[in-house]
Amino acid sequence: MTKRLQVLLDDPEYEALQLAAAARNLSIAEWVRQALVAARRRESSGDVDRKLGAIRAAVRHAGPTGQIDRMTGEVERGYLSGVGPDASTGGY
Repeated sequence: MTKRLQVLLDDPEYEALQLAAAARNLSIAEWVRQALVAARRRESSGDVDRKLGAIRAAVRHAGPTGQIDRMTGEVERGYLSGVGPDASTGGY
């Protein structure tokens, strides 16, 4: 189902929207829809402190590191060795 949204603009604002939409070969309605979607994506989707806490917790973990070429080679050798997950346990 679609919903209608009414927005009141003065003449200069409306003319600016007309120009912006025309520059992209869009109707004003489509330009506004795209602008609203972009604005919604820029909005934070959660608590900033919680997100920062998750990042701080993640960087405390140590993991294998190294040169990307070496790590990729090790992964490829593992795939080519024929060693894979044990079907009975779901692990290696």
